[in-house]
Amino acid sequence: MRRLTGAALAILFLFPLAWSAFASVRTPSGFGLENYARLFTADNGIHFEQAFNSVAVSVLTVGGTLVVSTLGGYAFGRFTFPGRDALFLLTLAILMVPYATILIALYVLLGWIGLQDSLIGLSLVLIMFQLPFSVFMMRNSFEAVPKELEEAALLDGCGSFRALIRIMLPAVKPGLITVGLFAFLTSWSEFFAPLILLNSTDKFTMMLTVVNMRTATFGAIDYAALEAGVTFMAVPCLVLFLVLQRSYVRGFMSGALRG
Repeated sequence: MRRLTGAALAILFLFPLAWSAFASVRTPSGFGLENYARLFTADNGIHFEQAFNSVAVSVLTVGGTLVVSTLGGYAFGRFTFPGRDALFLLTLAILMVPYATILIALYVLLGWIGLQDSLIGLSLVLIMFQLPFSVFMMRNSFEAVPKELEEAALLDGCGSFRALIRIMLPAVKPGLITVGLFAFLTSWSEFFAPLILLNSTDKFTMMLTVVNMRTATFGAIDYAALEAGVTFMAVPCLVLFLVLQRSYVRGFMSGALRG
């Protein structure tokens, strides 16, 4: 029964992607890569600039999320200080705020600090919305590590930061991979935040470009090229998930379900 349910869910979730991949290579004369050629050669298609923007935003988001959530999770999971639990609950409370409702306020705030219409500003916003889940994940991952490992390192002369780098980070590697994968998937496929926070077409990500293709041809929608764009955007996500799925599952089992 469980296998049947799993197979049904797999078909349900994979069918749209499989259909997009099929439609992306279907042409009036049969099958080929003509749709991908239009996707990358059309004036309003995907070019190096948009690909670079998407990669830059994803790298900044993943890196920033890992650094902040690791330090925050280590502090919440290993140290006792006044107001720790209240601060942790306040961090989790961000999850209850629909991020779309504060994007305009964030747009104004980015203008005040000189990061309006910039990839760095967009990355900072994406990092902020990743932090509640990421800090929760890393706190539980650190709590799942036996305290004896850290205590032994401290007795050997390691400070807290050195123990974090040399002992704790290797121990919570699955959690780091899970957090990084979630941050990448969010930043790579995010549409609404770039739509609000980016004004210049030279700053557009690939997701914005693919959607823009739908409205930039005088009402004539090139569905085949759009399907090619959807498939192209999905490939890195699928590859990363397949490569990292073991660590991804271990991260959830060892940390996210604890506490």
